[in-house]
Amino acid sequence: MSFQEYLKYLTKLFVQYVETPQAERRKPAVVRETWSSRWFGVIPMAIKMIFMRGR
Repeated sequence: MSFQEYLKYLTKLFVQYVETPQAERRKPAVVRETWSSRWFGVIPMAIKMIFMRGR
């Protein structure tokens, strides 16, 4: 990649950033689900609810 191509790429990214509305740029990141629910589904939540109900 030559310097001119790299400069064009950076300029394109900068223009895209400037053209997006400020409210859209400040959106919070997507919240990921916990690793236990990702790996095992709803089962960990059900077990947790059973234990919390017993207290």
